Amino acid sequence: MMAVPPEEHERTLAFAEIALGQIRALGQSASPRNFEIWYHYATGYNQPLNQAINEALATKGALSDADLEEIYDTYIAVNRLGDRMETVNGRVLDEIKQVITTIDAAAGSATSYSQRLSLASERLAQAKDGEALRAVIEHLVQGAKEMELDNKKLESRLAASRQEIEQLQQNLETVRSEALTDPLTTLANRKYFDAALSKNIAEAIEKNEPLSLLMADIDHFKTFNDLYGHLTGDQVLRLVALAVKQNVKGRDVAARYGGEEFVIALPNTALQSAITVADHIRRAVMTKELMRRSNGERLGRVTLSIGAAVLRPGDTAQLLIERADNCLYAAKRNGRNRVICEADPEADAGSMPPARVA
Repeated sequence: MMAVPPEEHERTLAFAEIALGQIRALGQSASPRNFEIWYHYATGYNQPLNQAINEALATKGALSDADLEEIYDTYIAVNRLGDRMETVNGRVLDEIKQVITTIDAAAGSATSYSQRLSLASERLAQAKDGEALRAVIEHLVQGAKEMELDNKKLESRLAASRQEIEQLQQNLETVRSEALTDPLTTLANRKYFDAALSKNIAEAIEKNEPLSLLMADIDHFKTFNDLYGHLTGDQVLRLVALAVKQNVKGRDVAARYGGEEFVIALPNTALQSAITVADHIRRAVMTKELMRRSNGERLGRVTLSIGAAVLRPGDTAQLLIERADNCLYAAKRNGRNRVICEADPEADAGSMPPARVA
């Protein structure tokens, strides 16, 4: 194993100490994810990450687990996926180059065989006796055998290359899928959803169809997370994601929008039908009792607050999201564990909430 130069050893240890110091100072868990975030921060190489952390600390004075997760997904995980895609693309290009080289070699063999046939034709015309004729035929047979062998090698190489490229294409599709999927819940991530919503809005306008949007948030999630730990918090997120998956279908697009917030686009769905979907999801979550896997301890139930809005003429994606978010805030404000739509009197759709209630 190659030894690390002393100066590099000291430098990386210094970065690690700074990272651990930040974790201690902010009272965070020393998880691999958090350590990686603060190690990147200590090096200063990832300027967008440092800027996002500095702005969050300046605004809030602390970083929640949801903040850290979003920072990791945005500034570290995405870069890793990009590197993986670049690696797979590079391997595909290398394989294609090898195929081209093989084909060029085969073309050279074909040219050589063609020249041999031309020479044999000349020799046949000049053959005076059986011995000369036999020599020409043997020459042709040998050339045919060599050509057959070259063709078999080419077929074998092309078959192997085809299999390799198909595997690399599958790997590339997997990486692309990961880039658009939330790893914890396996729902779509925000990047995918934003693109899908813009497309759905354009289609709804073109076809003159309704389009509804649901924004859902887990009630008191931070308190639950702090009380029982992040692993149990992850279990809650998966539970909600499962309830969402079981109640969406067809062209519907569901995503984890960030932290404990989920969003669902319902193409060709009127507001009243969207409310029905939202209430099915809310009830599905509410009826599930959580249990700690390690010891079977009952942890109670979690609930959802959901806001619903429908596309209006002239709406942009941002305006539709804002109205659904206003309705979600109204659901929080009016007792949680409920669905409120923009047609309800409780919904104050004319203004954005000053702060999100947990």
